[in-house]
Amino acid sequence: MIDLEAERKEILRHYRRLLRYAKPFLKDNDAKIIKKAFNTSLEAHKDMRRKSGEPYILHPLAVAQIAVEEIGLGTTSIVAALLHDVVEDTDLEISDIERDFGPSVARIIEGLTKISGVFDYGSSQQAENFRKMLLTLSDDVRVILIKLADRLHNMRTLDSMPRHKQLKIASETMYLYAPLAHRLGLYAIKSELEDLYLKYTDTDTYKDISNKIRQTRSARNKFIKDFIHPIEDELRKYGFKFNIKGRPKSIYSILKKIKKQNITFDEIYDLFAIRIILDVPLENEKAACWQVYSIITDFYQPNPDRLRDWVNTPKANGYESLHTTVMSKSGQWVEVQIRTRRMDEIAERGYAAHWKYKTEGAASAESGLEQWINKVRDMLENNTANALEFMDEFRKNLFVEEVFVFTPKGELIILPDKSTALDFAFEIHSQIGLHCLGAKVNQKLVPLSYKLKNGDQVEILTSQKQKPNEEWLQYVVTSRARTRIKDALREERKNKAEQGKAMLDARLQHIGIAENQQNLNKLQAFFNVPTVQDLYYRIATGHIEIKNIKEVIFTAATDKAGSMLEPKSFDMEVQKIRGVNSDMLVVGEKTANWNYQMSKCCNPIPGDDVFGFQTEEDGIEIHRTNCKRGIELMSNYGNRIIKAKWTEQKELAFLAGIRIKGTDRVGLVNDLTKVISTSLKVNMRSITIDSNDGIFEGNIMVFVNDTGHLDKLMQRMSKVNGILTVERFD
Repeated sequence: MIDLEAERKEILRHYRRLLRYAKPFLKDNDAKIIKKAFNTSLEAHKDMRRKSGEPYILHPLAVAQIAVEEIGLGTTSIVAALLHDVVEDTDLEISDIERDFGPSVARIIEGLTKISGVFDYGSSQQAENFRKMLLTLSDDVRVILIKLADRLHNMRTLDSMPRHKQLKIASETMYLYAPLAHRLGLYAIKSELEDLYLKYTDTDTYKDISNKIRQTRSARNKFIKDFIHPIEDELRKYGFKFNIKGRPKSIYSILKKIKKQNITFDEIYDLFAIRIILDVPLENEKAACWQVYSIITDFYQPNPDRLRDWVNTPKANGYESLHTTVMSKSGQWVEVQIRTRRMDEIAERGYAAHWKYKTEGAASAESGLEQWINKVRDMLENNTANALEFMDEFRKNLFVEEVFVFTPKGELIILPDKSTALDFAFEIHSQIGLHCLGAKVNQKLVPLSYKLKNGDQVEILTSQKQKPNEEWLQYVVTSRARTRIKDALREERKNKAEQGKAMLDARLQHIGIAENQQNLNKLQAFFNVPTVQDLYYRIATGHIEIKNIKEVIFTAATDKAGSMLEPKSFDMEVQKIRGVNSDMLVVGEKTANWNYQMSKCCNPIPGDDVFGFQTEEDGIEIHRTNCKRGIELMSNYGNRIIKAKWTEQKELAFLAGIRIKGTDRVGLVNDLTKVISTSLKVNMRSITIDSNDGIFEGNIMVFVNDTGHLDKLMQRMSKVNGILTVERFD
């Protein structure tokens, strides 16, 4: 039985907590408006419950709480957060919201409401919805901030969702929302979203790392205490008001480091950072940060390669801080972050904190963030690509570091890391980019593909005769440059296609063949081109010689299809060779004999957590849930994701890769192969070992039955004398 009275008290408790956090900035009528929004939402959702069984109203209340407490948004955002689902899930219309709460709230809710309707099979409803939401970013960034609060609460309460929904929501989060949080400077939210993604897509790894962090907590706390003790005394001596805290790295960033550097958990040297937060007036901030840096380096030796000065040149999302890595007395590297209270609030709360300080008349540290939003606006207004292409372009601009370069007149230009001279040209002006011949960097001539470095001074050389070509797309990383180049190529291609059509018309007339759809189809089939436009284009560019278009093409039978191996029989051949049996996977709700295949990108084997993806050819691809490509598929094509799990396993062999590292010695390879072939009856396909200065690295490909079999093998291999690490790779 549901205790309605207890539920009513719980709802009121959440509502009062929200008001308590909002109280410091409420003006004249604000409390009344919030109450009205709460009552409207309560009434609209009164008969609805979440998957967990709790009253639905607790979700909008939680989203409003995150908006206030963790992002620092104001009254308009609280009202919009309380009402964010009413238009989508109830009978209320946008016009009702505008009438009762004004145009600002209505516009935010309009941006948060998903598009409904029918979409082409090749397009993606999710990508269209992302695009619609992002279009509002340039008008009102609060749409994105409330969406991030909504997504964070959904991720925190993902336990009650069915497995396939968990995978879809977690992947979408990783695909778009975590990078957005990063770009808007919301580091705490970004880290939590990444950790929750890992929790639901690679649960074992998540538990393993969080257990290790928990086990090392007391030793870590003692280490931090000893490390900061001399610094605290010195800071007090100089009269600083400060706060010092130790901050462990997020689980996801630890895993990323383990994978990227190919090391173990114990080898990560900056597992945690010490953060020193100073209370100083705005005008003294820079001097104070560098003075504290000087105090720290009096006690501990700094690593000169690990100094990061984001105080003088903030990141593009407004992040300001001074980072150094120093050697502790116990021989461990420790990252130390030095920042002021204002910088810390901007680092934690990002965008909302900028506006707070901007209105207080602080320096325009947020200009980098404003520049980024202006770039997004420009990209949104000038993008002709479909929603999926657009999403891909947009994401490329989210998770990047910056490079700082200068114009010949000394103006600072901030570009994404790995930007080239050609990106710089488009950043100055589209026309300069389109006619760019080359560049001078620090007075030396460089090609268009030259990758810019911090501090480079760049001068662009142009010529009116220069035109973009396909190769340029390989040189650029900014979406502005890519969009402009694609537009120019599209226009060029269109003009060429028209020339090609005229050439083909003349040729057909010459050999006495009618120009109709049937004959064009025959030409497409003969020259193996996908579209008529491609046919025209290839004729104009000489890829198809006009003299090769002869009468015989139109009169001969052109049925060449029989000679090809049918795709389905090809799959069956692959299955025969690899030993994949079609009743081994339970796919979807029933045990249906789908035509499926293992994806090559992540090589799943029985025991892996997997999902199915319905391809356009009506086959099913099986991916591991933590597959990199899987994130994109689940984010953009949620409707084509199918639940998949292994059934009881027959003795079949699947290919898996094992990477080993260790100290070299005579007979090591012999010992390894013995373990592989004799102890567990595993067949080995290949082994490559590279030895250098007494250390070796090796890759071994083996056939195993399932993950249990693989784990057992890896455990035995790790016991071989001289082996340091053993891990699976895709």
